[in-house]
Amino acid sequence: MKRISALLAMILLCTGLSHAAPAGKATLPKDYEKWEKSGEKVVNDKKSLFYGIHYTYVDKKAMPAYKAGKGYPEGSRFVVVFYNIKEEGGKPVKGKKNMIVLMKRDKKFKETGGWQFAGFGPDGKPSMIDPVKNCFECHEKDAKDREYVISRYADFK
Repeated sequence: MKRISALLAMILLCTGLSHAAPAGKATLPKDYEKWEKSGEKVVNDKKSLFYGIHYTYVDKKAMPAYKAGKGYPEGSRFVVVFYNIKEEGGKPVKGKKNMIVLMKRDKKFKETGGWQFAGFGPDGKPSMIDPVKNCFECHEKDAKDREYVISRYADFK
């Protein structure tokens, strides 16, 4: 449970809200599963906040900037869906969904570099995490030079 909470906090950095705006005001796009989807990313390191299997969805507005590594227009969105890992035949496979995170370009969120971060449970209901401490601090540390987007298009496929 600690790993899931830590992972959710870390990933929410990809999907943040300012302290003034509760996470409940963010909404998960209903159509995100129709967006361009990354290949499966498996993180086996149990000490990693990103332990698990995840997929990144990128909307059409964000994709040209994602390919270029910069220039995200207002409204660009990313959704990352995380699953637990289970073993089948000695191989890691996708288990139960454990969280979903949203990162949306929104200049109103100055405290988080112009991005709204929000986390959701596996049921799509908002979680109440701190977007600055749980999301943006890592994005700022790891991807300030890429407009705070940690993943790269080269890693997408």
